[in-house]
Parts: sequence; structure tokens; C-alpha cells
Amino acid sequence: MNKIKRPDVKNPRGSIIINGNNKAEIVWNPDFAKSVNKKFSRAQMFVDSEVYRRCEPYTPMLTGMLKLSGELGTVFGQGYVEWIAPYAVYQYYMPNKIGSERGPLRGPFWFERMKEVHGDAIIQGAAIIIGGEVT
Repeated sequence: MNKIKRPDVKNPRGSIIINGNNKAEIVWNPDFAKSVNKKFSRAQMFVDSEVYRRCEPYTPMLTGMLKLSGELGTVFGQGYVEWIAPYAVYQYYMPNKIGSERGPLRGPFWFERMKEVHGDAIIQGAAIIIGGEVT
């Protein structure tokens, strides 16, 4: 009887090789984790910077210090954006006419309101960086 040679299965994570005894062997690609982690890091940097950038028109503005506290309180790529001004929590949760006078979008819950409008675009951008699809 002739032995049928089965093709090796290859993908970016590694490959499955059929040896002469009809046993499968998995060979992992040593660069896979490094390349995936690099993509995820770039995607996280993108998400953080886009959240900060797209929140700017929604953030209350009187002197501009609240906006700058978001830049100072955020380490882009770490997975969170934080406004560190002492009054940031008050401004976020309490309706206040000060700040909304500088633009029609400015006011409380700026992240939640920005996310409603721009959230899908941020997710799609991150998916493009990773190389995946948005469903």
C-alpha cells in the first residue's frame, strides 16, 4: 500500500508537520507572540490617543486646565485615559454652565457622549491596526 503524504499545515502561529510515522508535530513560530504583542501595543496606543483627542470637543473648557490634566494624567498605551485635575470628577458628573459656553458639545459625561458618537470608529481603527475584522 502506498502511503499518502499529507501536506503540512502552516499559519502565522506555527505549523503542523506530519512526520514519517504518521504522527503530527506542532512547531510554534517563535516570532508570533512578539509580532502580535507589537500589534496590540500599537492598537492600545491608538485607542488611548483617539479617546483623548476625540474627547477634547466634549470636555468642559474655561481655562483649558481640565483638558491639559487629561494629557498629564494619561500614559498613552497603558489602557486608560484619566483627567487628574482636582475638580475633574465634579465637572464630569455635575451639570455646569461654565465650560459649556465655550462650545455646544462641552459638558458633563464627556467620555460617554464621545463614545456614543465615535466609539465604533475607534474600534474599527484598532481592528485595522491588529489586522482583524469588526463584526
